Amino acid sequence: MAIELTCPLGDIPDDLKTPIQKWLAQDKNIETIEEVINLCNDHNWTELHSRFDKRITFGTAGLRSSMEAGFSRMNSLVVLQTTQGLATYLKKINPKNLTFVIGHDHRLHSKEFATVTTAIFLKAGFKVYSLNPEEELVHTPLVPFSIDQLGAAAGVMITASHNPMMDNGYKVYYSNGCQIIPPHDHNIAKSINENLEPWVDKWDWKVLLDKGQEEGMLKYVKEDMTTKYLQAVGKQLVDKELVSRLSNLSNKPWFVYTPMHGVGHEIFERITEGLLHLKDGKDYICVPEQVEPDPTFRTVSFPNPEEKGALDLAIALAEKEHIHLVLANDPDADRFSIAVKDIRKGVWKQISGDSIGFLFATYEFQKYQKLDEDFKKKHPLAMVNSTVSSQLIKKMAEVEGFLYNDTLTGFKWIGNRTIDLENEGYYIPLGYEEALGYMFPTMEHDKDGISASTVFLQCYANWILDFKKYPLDILEDGFKKYGYFKQYNGYYKLPNQELIHEIFDFIRNKYEPNGTYPHIIGSQLHVTTFRDLTIGFQSDTPDNKPLLPVDSTSQMITVTATPSYVEGNENIRFTMRGSGTEPKLKVYIEASAETKTRANYLTKLTWEILKKEWFRPDVTGLKTDF
Repeated sequence: MAIELTCPLGDIPDDLKTPIQKWLAQDKNIETIEEVINLCNDHNWTELHSRFDKRITFGTAGLRSSMEAGFSRMNSLVVLQTTQGLATYLKKINPKNLTFVIGHDHRLHSKEFATVTTAIFLKAGFKVYSLNPEEELVHTPLVPFSIDQLGAAAGVMITASHNPMMDNGYKVYYSNGCQIIPPHDHNIAKSINENLEPWVDKWDWKVLLDKGQEEGMLKYVKEDMTTKYLQAVGKQLVDKELVSRLSNLSNKPWFVYTPMHGVGHEIFERITEGLLHLKDGKDYICVPEQVEPDPTFRTVSFPNPEEKGALDLAIALAEKEHIHLVLANDPDADRFSIAVKDIRKGVWKQISGDSIGFLFATYEFQKYQKLDEDFKKKHPLAMVNSTVSSQLIKKMAEVEGFLYNDTLTGFKWIGNRTIDLENEGYYIPLGYEEALGYMFPTMEHDKDGISASTVFLQCYANWILDFKKYPLDILEDGFKKYGYFKQYNGYYKLPNQELIHEIFDFIRNKYEPNGTYPHIIGSQLHVTTFRDLTIGFQSDTPDNKPLLPVDSTSQMITVTATPSYVEGNENIRFTMRGSGTEPKLKVYIEASAETKTRANYLTKLTWEILKKEWFRPDVTGLKTDF
């Protein structure tokens, strides 16, 4: 029997009555209805305010939040309302293409949210291609890949990627296979607010799905799309001559793989066995505790390969089996990480996202040099990464003579810029972001941890077989040629989201009362360029207008500087921005110098100067583990 509201309506604060009554009238999910009623009966107004004072913001990342009742959380009602707005917008801008792709991972309620999304798109008159028949799961990259293959108007992946277990998300891709960018995000948000009243009286989703199948408007296409995905990987990313030599690498397992309790293992195994001719148990070992999809992520405190301790089980298994390489995907398999054992020192090192990016750039540049000269004349080389990622491939591009572009953070920008360059005739074998995201655009224009795994296994084998070198050797060779680029990336936890505006306003008001910018920070950092993408200022352009898109709704400043005491050719570059998905202030620092020690020193010096001069944790209450 459903719980009843025993709290008198008169007891509910006036500013909560309307949203709560609206929720109870619109929601048909008994669990979330009871959740709200219990909070009312307990007079938990603080919690209710946090869930009902504001609506969850729809942005370029779609939606992402904890799975709870309330308009500011992820739940079936919010997913329904969001889908109504999205479907309405898509019909308005392209009424001739009413096709849609939907996929989901293994997280709690992912199937439920995908079902709601499917039903509402069917209700809106769309033909829906579902990647999840029965109880099957898919990795995130299959959604943008399928959009490209099917020519769909858009697609949604239900996932929260590497967030904690109680989070989920609604990731929207546009018809070009990229995540949405402005103005689509603002227009979709407006359309959602105009379509909040549910289109269905009863939430009998099975009836709508069965009807869709009977009428041919709902198609389950996982196996067909997976087959095409495997064919594309084989054609575009696999070097058959090199693969024929992989078996010569070792007569025993030579790497450990973990899907981090996520959905990656199924597709990883199909690629390694079917395309690379590598078998689980013979050529590699999967971490047994983490191989099956588990929405509780029981062996890791945070299911993100970037986090400390996330690869501990994989490294321990590798050490036990005398293996020197670990590969990892995040839970939805769109990110990729590696750890290697430094044989000379006997210690394990997790390779940073930027260093992995440089390893891929090196391999792709080596491959490009071997291509037909006519092809290279028609398709000059270009590589892309985000503005918070390392400038090492920019320096590489300057030395080697190819085009480099940076973009705003996020693969929505990297993917769209890549499409623009491809339309101009460029060949772009790599786009990446420091947060373990790698894109090989001949596959799809988004990050793909499975593609990254496929390419890395080949370049790893190539370097060992042909050059007798390991990844750390390749990195050292690059540093010697292009300079030592070292990163010190971290974040501050925000006690409240509004604090991010106060911090950035403090910086602007301290230095920019007359529209100027800082020329020195503390007494040791001399600013050479200053860019503020929130207010639209860049110091080194003729009109002081930024070359990258301006967004007044987000906070982002990038600075280049030199230290007071310079040893040779040195440069410091840092970016600070508010996170789009978490209550964090993210800081990305990179220094280039002629020695590794000096570069490391400069990054840490910069962190401490910014901490003292700009972030002032003793005043602001910011906290960090760094």
